[in-house]
Amino acid sequence: MQKELNDLILVPVDFSEISENAVAHACHLAENLGYSIHLTHVINRDTKTMMRRTEQEKSDILEKLDNLGEKYATPLKVSYNFSSLEGSIFNEIEITLLEKGAKLMVMGTHGKKGLQHLFGSYALKVVTKSPVPVIVVQERDFGQGYNNIVFPVNDFTETRQQVQWAAHIAKRYDSKIHLFVQKESDAGLETKISLVTRQIIEAFEAQEIDYTLFESGKVANYTDQLLEFAAEKRADLITLMTDSDAYSPDFPISSWDEKLMFNPMQIPVMCINPKELNQVYYRYVGIL
Repeated sequence: MQKELNDLILVPVDFSEISENAVAHACHLAENLGYSIHLTHVINRDTKTMMRRTEQEKSDILEKLDNLGEKYATPLKVSYNFSSLEGSIFNEIEITLLEKGAKLMVMGTHGKKGLQHLFGSYALKVVTKSPVPVIVVQERDFGQGYNNIVFPVNDFTETRQQVQWAAHIAKRYDSKIHLFVQKESDAGLETKISLVTRQIIEAFEAQEIDYTLFESGKVANYTDQLLEFAAEKRADLITLMTDSDAYSPDFPISSWDEKLMFNPMQIPVMCINPKELNQVYYRYVGIL
């Protein structure tokens, strides 16, 4: 039997309405997956300024986190815990992920501009350097779960984790996975993508996952085509391997990654980093 992905979802909270929606989303997800959740708030300079202005203490922050857990986790009988640490949002979230052994993170955003406002200049780094998949959610609520999952296939071939997570979620929600294959003018890339697609199909068929296959009609405007496809399929989730440069200290992310992540239809996006970014983490927790 395949080893199950483990049991904790981390949710960074800044007490905005969007981050509260992320808490609700994470609780519904945890209920179905059999996970627990951990709520965390990082006290940075902005928080300290707010706390001085409103005469709040750290105990008040912890009480707010507890109240969110009571509001969203308790009715669903989802186990929850919470913590508040002081320091850099970027550093403390990563440390908490590792210390708690989280296997997934759910993070709320208003879109790129809103995310930069909420989390500062390290916003995209929180996503691209995360050692675990990050589900980015906007205002859209959880609804009935993930009935339709869109799975982009392109020339970025690190798909093992993407297949694993898509199959894991599809089994829990009886989802249909819609493969959207990038069209390439280069014969070599076209052959490479065809090979990857066959491997993905074989993996899904071996696990009896319901899927459809669609190839983009044009070489250009791949992201726009994919988003139109996601709208047509009424997607509840897009799984995305972030095309990050594992050897760059700045962890750049491509413009099409950003466009998908902050899509105007507010479809939640599961961002999964290349395994090179996760080697230390996987040795640490002993999975995969």
